[in-house]
Amino acid sequence: MLREPKVVSPVDREPTGAVVIGRNEGESLRRCLASLAGVSHLVYVDSGSTDGSVAWAREHGAVVVELDLAQPFSAARARNEGLSRLRELEPGLAFVQFIDGDCELAPGWLEPALAKLRSDPSVAVVCGRRRERQPEASRYNRLCDIEWNAPVGEATECGGDALMRAGAVQAVGGFNAELIAGEEPDLCLRLRQRGYRIWRIDAEMTLHDANITRLGQWFRRTVRSGHAYAEGFALHRHEPGGYWRRQVRSNLVWGALLPATTLGLVPPTAGGSLVLLFAYGWLGFRVFNATRRRGEPVDRARLYALYCVLGKIPSAYGQIRYWLGRAFGRRSALIEYKRTAT
Repeated sequence: MLREPKVVSPVDREPTGAVVIGRNEGESLRRCLASLAGVSHLVYVDSGSTDGSVAWAREHGAVVVELDLAQPFSAARARNEGLSRLRELEPGLAFVQFIDGDCELAPGWLEPALAKLRSDPSVAVVCGRRRERQPEASRYNRLCDIEWNAPVGEATECGGDALMRAGAVQAVGGFNAELIAGEEPDLCLRLRQRGYRIWRIDAEMTLHDANITRLGQWFRRTVRSGHAYAEGFALHRHEPGGYWRRQVRSNLVWGALLPATTLGLVPPTAGGSLVLLFAYGWLGFRVFNATRRRGEPVDRARLYALYCVLGKIPSAYGQIRYWLGRAFGRRSALIEYKRTAT
């Protein structure tokens, strides 16, 4: 049985801060910091940048935390250290806006997001519409833009950009610093287990610069997603709710079992097993219809369906790679896919 969250009634002017994380984000970081000019307390956490990010952040008035290079980097670790520094600056911190350094906060976002948190003490996380800065620059950027188009209302998880109730995040131990991906859904799961809710409002939140222009980048990003599914499932597999069980099973069936079975049966069936590949058409049709119901036009829905189907293979690879590494006692390293910004 879920426990009711322990919260106090908010007042009109609770202290609010922001934590920005980044590594070699270039001009994107400048835009990000500028968009947070109205925030009282701003902390930037740098993960070993070599492009002047630390100096830029200080020029914009941010308090800078430089992560210890002797420890493995992760977004989760960076956010935790940023929040810790923020609470040192403002012990009475009520709300914190987490944002990635490749994003820019939308004008007017904080007002409706804060209003939601203030009006409903059971809500711990508020997120909104994240958009891609240059969706037409590449099909991979467009895929990200479509992915961010999630339904408004109560949600199960958020992404890297979200306004959170600082006390609630602290109450569940913050982000899991051991995770190299999927740390936000993991945090949201633990918040929901404590009785808190996650809410997506109908408001522009951030502008994101994916900067994915090559197939290899998309492939690595999808491998990373598969890794996150497998690690999250392994971490919470004994808990009720089947956290990411469906995604793990789907990736294994469509990305590993079906292609392996089809190819393995080619010799004994004289190629007849290739008919099994038509099942991918059925899967694509389902994704296409679901994407259209989210309001996407036909061309974008078709693109998204195609790459969701193709993505099953690298996702399955990411899952299998995680399990093999775990079996041999190897710690997972970061899976980076973005081009270095300039």
